[in-house]
Amino acid sequence: MRFADNTFSGSYITTIGVDFKIRTVVINGERVKLQIWDTAGQERFRTITSTYYRNTHGVIIVYDVTNPESFVNIKRWLHEIGQNCDSVCKVLVGNKCEDPARRQVETADARRFSEQMGVRLFETSAKENLNVEEMFNAVTAMVLRTKQENLARLQHPEVVKINRPKKKPPVKKCC
Repeated sequence: MRFADNTFSGSYITTIGVDFKIRTVVINGERVKLQIWDTAGQERFRTITSTYYRNTHGVIIVYDVTNPESFVNIKRWLHEIGQNCDSVCKVLVGNKCEDPARRQVETADARRFSEQMGVRLFETSAKENLNVEEMFNAVTAMVLRTKQENLARLQHPEVVKINRPKKKPPVKKCC
């Protein structure tokens, strides 16, 4: 809601199933219309949410820095994304970083994990509007770059020519 509508509600109700927002941004001169799907994180909704992964270009895996259990679940989410998405840009986001006294997941631990998994890490605060815009812009730029690289590969495929050996003239055999 912070990114799409620039609003924040402290009494946000947990997502049931799936919710989505749309926002258009300009990245590197390109106008990009984002469909942002918020899938429920609870185990009971897993069968529903996995169907929304098809044709996804970017995934933002969010954990709560004040809730270590949400951080532990990241590995399962990455596995599920790997099972349901062909090739997708991923980022890891630690949210609720506005109150250091409540933090239970240390930045160093999250950074180590993100490097191990090959996923870029952001820490944000939707409440204080810290790093939210930057994170979404970075994900969008990653997706755009990947799409442009794939398009360039299709337009200019690497051609490998294999020369056939020249045919030898038939050998005349004596009767």
